[in-house]
Amino acid sequence: MKIKVFFHDNCFDGLASAAVFSSFYRAVFSPRADFAYEGLAHRAGQLFIDVEFDGDENAIVDFKYSSDPRLTWWFDHHQSAFLSAEDEAHFRADTSGRKFHDPSFRSCTKFISHIANERFGFDSSRLGELIRWADVIDGAQFENARAAVELRDPAMQLMMVIEGVRDPAQLHAMVREFQEKPLEEIMKLDWVQTAFQPLHRRHLDSIEIIRRNADYSDGTVFFDISGYDMEGYNKFIPYYLFPEATYCVGVSLSSFRAKISVGSNPWSPRPRTQNLAALCERYGGGGHPVVGAISFEPVDLPRARQIAREITRELRIAPE
Repeated sequence: MKIKVFFHDNCFDGLASAAVFSSFYRAVFSPRADFAYEGLAHRAGQLFIDVEFDGDENAIVDFKYSSDPRLTWWFDHHQSAFLSAEDEAHFRADTSGRKFHDPSFRSCTKFISHIANERFGFDSSRLGELIRWADVIDGAQFENARAAVELRDPAMQLMMVIEGVRDPAQLHAMVREFQEKPLEEIMKLDWVQTAFQPLHRRHLDSIEIIRRNADYSDGTVFFDISGYDMEGYNKFIPYYLFPEATYCVGVSLSSFRAKISVGSNPWSPRPRTQNLAALCERYGGGGHPVVGAISFEPVDLPRARQIAREITRELRIAPE
């Protein structure tokens, strides 16, 4: 039996969600199931137009809902989980008992673990380290910005590898390693170290690139790094550089999208007052109340820049 698992690509929580779901499915339903993996990325236009739901069972974790009748499992924790009102209505009418949504969870990994335990009796304790770190990373529950940016823990180093690697085979291998090994042991694997070393050098460079291109005032950092190959930068760098900031708005460019990232500082001296998911939804994006994003076609970079400036003006607060 082939189980196809679709997950949020280049995301620690996305890969960890795929690993926990696979372990749950194998333990509860089919120990001999054959798993195949495919990463999904947010982009402009139809998200599922070229997705092949070709498994005997198909699951989406940590990504938006699809009303495709071939989808048999779905878990997500984002506020902006539905592409349309029709998709949301389709989900709410589902009676399979295998599609779940709860935006109160900081990570989809922990949400899957909770549902698998409460509804299906799955014991996820063997994956406790992975679940805990997915919750820390996706919920930005670090002690401070230094812990998030200086990457001293194996989990944080793996996060950088996951966000920076562009070879699907390596990401799929990571999902499988998550199911079998402690994070420190995974970090010592030759192929992981080979990926990590240049990414770490690039990470250190990216801190300086963002520093040079950032404009801070009235509680909000704005930066445009679309002229650099920096799709996968560490999202906590702006708060490392500008600890007094409440929000940041960034523009980046890759081969498949121009992206606006909108975030809030978990360690801000001022409280967050804006729902960033709702703010991004106005422009066709979404996310969580504390972090969101909007994707455009690469040729629409000028429009992305314009909208990013609009959002920055809205977020900037009057000086005290």
